[in-house]
Amino acid sequence: MSKRTDTAGGSKDVVTPRRPTGRTAELLMLIFASVIVTSALVLVELNQNRALDWSLAYYGGGYLLALAIAHLLIRRYARYADPLLLPVVALLNGIGLVMIYRLDLAAEIAAVNRGDEPPTPPQATLQLVWTAVALVFFLIVLVVVRDHTVLQSYAYTLALVGVIFLAIPAILPSSLSEVNGAQIWIKVPGLFSIQPAEFAKIALIIFAAAFLVSKRTVLSTAGKRIFGMVLPRARDLGPLIVALLLALAVLVRGKDLGTALLLFGTLLAMLYVATSRISWLVIGLLGFAGGAYIAYRLFSHVRVRVDIWLDPFGDPLGSGYQLVQSLFGLGTGGIFGTGLGAGRPDIVPFASTDFIMAALGEELGLVGISAILLCYLILTARGIRTGLACRDGFGTLLAGGLAFSLALQMFIVVGGVTRLIPLTGLTTPFLSYGGSSLLANYVILALLVRISDSSRRPPEPRRAAPLSRPQPLSEVNTEMVPVTSKGTPGSTAGGAA
Repeated sequence: MSKRTDTAGGSKDVVTPRRPTGRTAELLMLIFASVIVTSALVLVELNQNRALDWSLAYYGGGYLLALAIAHLLIRRYARYADPLLLPVVALLNGIGLVMIYRLDLAAEIAAVNRGDEPPTPPQATLQLVWTAVALVFFLIVLVVVRDHTVLQSYAYTLALVGVIFLAIPAILPSSLSEVNGAQIWIKVPGLFSIQPAEFAKIALIIFAAAFLVSKRTVLSTAGKRIFGMVLPRARDLGPLIVALLLALAVLVRGKDLGTALLLFGTLLAMLYVATSRISWLVIGLLGFAGGAYIAYRLFSHVRVRVDIWLDPFGDPLGSGYQLVQSLFGLGTGGIFGTGLGAGRPDIVPFASTDFIMAALGEELGLVGISAILLCYLILTARGIRTGLACRDGFGTLLAGGLAFSLALQMFIVVGGVTRLIPLTGLTTPFLSYGGSSLLANYVILALLVRISDSSRRPPEPRRAAPLSRPQPLSEVNTEMVPVTSKGTPGSTAGGAA
């Protein structure tokens, strides 16, 4: 309801339609996502056990409770947020939970056939726990970051924190930081392990958005023109280049090639969005090509990844086994897949983490993978749209950077699984098993929700000051004003008016 002022000086209430918040549409789409996920769980259980088990209610109930809590959090703390963000994430998270549960059943059957005890606790149970913790992080971000522009004030602090997060695994002993050859973890024996690079990525994206906004004019205009391109001045990008080089050096040393590629590509895209200069892209791509060649010559693990990519069937039972099984699984799935619970995705090593897209491709086929990729496309498009609708440059770059990072990560993951590019070891956002990835991605979701709420929230109606009625001349107060001899105020030499 808004106010308007009448000619008599009073105010009248004028009923105006309120802008829809989109929460009802969000709720309906969440119900649709829950129906899909619940049906998928039932199909897996029937195909694997030929009967329904009470554990199904545990996983389904936990998933539905998580959806309800997330919806209530947005309704309470960001009621004007984009109604598509949460339902798409909920669907992806649910599909990932279904596949992890399906792989748990396969691991249990394999253990029974070998005469061993099934692995405990199941990964699906841990994934539900991590989802609950991720929702806590989601709540904290929504409550603490009530205005996303506040993050701009902590840009350099976040950059320092991000580099420190990346460096911690590199200085720890291998027993506390190395998993599958990559020294990128912080392991607490007997409790949990966490990958700090997931959170460092967010901190560095926030820093890049704040820095590029402050230097946008200089980066867009200054520089020397050579061969038709305006080359940038290195001093204008000093802090960003230093932070990027430190991060890449630590990541390459820790054999985390995927995060290095993801971080470099995201910052390069943000730089182009901030300046609209093709020269930045050309320089960035040339720098990437040079860095990739140097890394190939210096590091043996890079050469191994490239050799597997070029010829995975050269050693199908050794270094190329994982990629070969992934390609066989995708080929077995065909167009429509073998059906949930009816394939053999457990043959692929690390199917619940690095190769969950191969597992989904085998049982859902090309159609199912295309639908999943479409969900990521919608999530990215809504994130970029949120940035374009934002009222400040920092929010535009931040939302665009976060959304683009999700899209680029999906390209890197799917490209590695399908042998389009070398394998990198990145996990699939919201789908793969893992606490670090899930926590960081829900933080990204919370930031996108906060920025979209800010950009879609209607401005507060302003109350017009009531007009005062004209006062009769007979009631106007009079006063004595001293004047100078020339008739100007400021001296008592003249008469009084």
